Amino acid sequence: MKIALIGYGRMGHEIEDIAKRRGHEIRLIIDIENRNNLNPEKLKGIDVVIEFTTPESALSNISECLSAGVPVVSGTTGWLKDYEKAAGLCREHGTAFIHSTNFSIGVNLLFRLSSELAGKMKNYNNYKVSIEEIHHTKKLDAPSGTAITLAEGIAQQHKGYKGWTLEPEEAESKVPVRAIREGMVPGTHTIKWDSEIDSISLRHEAKNRKGLALGAVVAAEYINKRKGVFTMGDVLGF
Repeated sequence: MKIALIGYGRMGHEIEDIAKRRGHEIRLIIDIENRNNLNPEKLKGIDVVIEFTTPESALSNISECLSAGVPVVSGTTGWLKDYEKAAGLCREHGTAFIHSTNFSIGVNLLFRLSSELAGKMKNYNNYKVSIEEIHHTKKLDAPSGTAITLAEGIAQQHKGYKGWTLEPEEAESKVPVRAIREGMVPGTHTIKWDSEIDSISLRHEAKNRKGLALGAVVAAEYINKRKGVFTMGDVLGF
């Protein structure tokens, strides 16, 4: 594949390395300094765009590519109130789009396991759930998109919860999420179901960013030559 990278920070460099190792070519790199190069002319010949930028620029970046008919893989979080706008552009221009709050294959297994556990726990009201996420101090959003996806998955499966709340705020029917920012932690997420007699926990600890980068490239391989709006569940066959 001929890939365009939008965002060339630490994630962009990891994606570049893995994409090349898997036999792909990085044809175009867009970052803050050359944002004007993101245009239909430069996108000609690009098979897939992989976008990891900021909440403020994500929709504009994604829209530019989808409007040019180029498939997009986006891992930017914090902008999802506009998700349906991007999905609509994808369908309008007959191309492909996939967004995930976390492209790590391990985290997507965690999403599935957490959702299934929540479905079982709806019959046991003595257990109360909580989520803790830990990330490096440079992470812009809190809670993480991954934590929000976990919380929303629990709420979909467990009738006792409707959405989430960020600690220290509390609400009886909300999944409490604690966001910690420290050091250079790539990302740790723990879901805990606690009762007076025992606790059940699911935990994923990223050791580096390679899992995120690999998942993004695998997603790009999946949507190349396809049309439609996809999820990592589609990519992994869930």
